[in-house]
Amino acid sequence: MRFDLTDLRLFLHVVEAESITRGAERAGLALASASERIRGMEADGGVPLLERHARGVRPTPAGLAVTHHARLVIGQLEQMRGELGQYAHGLRGHVRLLSITAAVAAFLPDALSGFLAAYPSVDIDLEERTSRETVDALAGGLADIGIVADTTDLGALETVPLHLDRIVLVVPAGHALARRSGVAFREVLDEPLVGLGHGRALQAHLATHAARAGRPFKLRVRLNGLDAVCRMVERGVGVAIVPEAAARRAAETLSIRAIAIDEPWALRRLSLCARSFAALPPHARQLVEHLVAHLSATEDSGFERTSPFAGPGQSPG
Repeated sequence: MRFDLTDLRLFLHVVEAESITRGAERAGLALASASERIRGMEADGGVPLLERHARGVRPTPAGLAVTHHARLVIGQLEQMRGELGQYAHGLRGHVRLLSITAAVAAFLPDALSGFLAAYPSVDIDLEERTSRETVDALAGGLADIGIVADTTDLGALETVPLHLDRIVLVVPAGHALARRSGVAFREVLDEPLVGLGHGRALQAHLATHAARAGRPFKLRVRLNGLDAVCRMVERGVGVAIVPEAAARRAAETLSIRAIAIDEPWALRRLSLCARSFAALPPHARQLVEHLVAHLSATEDSGFERTSPFAGPGQSPG
């Protein structure tokens, strides 16, 4: 078989995006060129690697085997680049990080901006996913590290605690619930709701709990960001459920109130996960240490964060 690194990177992008078009965009290739490369891989292997359907593509059993080995090959290449980085110029590292909405809202922008400034030769591919999707991607070797909630079965993944996350109800300052200290989720479902777009991790999380309560989770309007959601709440369009950090930030400039949601699942511990921290490429290891050190320095969440690379007597990072 004559697969080259461009073929393997392209195939991973296509599998991760579940689309040849989006995979080609991520790989920086024209669609025609990407399609030709995929067909060439299938011709060389003598077996279909992708199942084409109306909503995209998914790997065949043979495609899953290619995905697994492609991740190993690319991972080895990243390790080599990291080890040679002090001698060679122009080689860039790449880390694929998956995360739930809460981490993106609470601490990732500050943490990642500091990391990227400190490591200008490293690029980060950050995607918002549900905890379940992140666990599956990590287990399948489709991502380096992920940030998930402890409400999900993490299987055999290695974890490091990062952050205590609370989701809250946001209402206009003059709303009937604004004076309440807490509210049950079933009460929230009686209100007009504002939320994020399809596919966002927080909305999937809330829809799951609404289904368990036997209630629909319908939104009056979907927006692209949490700041826009809070602005819509201030204008009286509806109420919203958002991470507490986002609500606190928005309340500095908007006339809104945050109310606790009296449900056990509204308070979650967020953890950093990997198949094996020791086996991560050097750039991903640096990012893990940076995230642990950043949150240890900026937050007191009631638990001790320890770098998975720190031995006895060593401090995190």
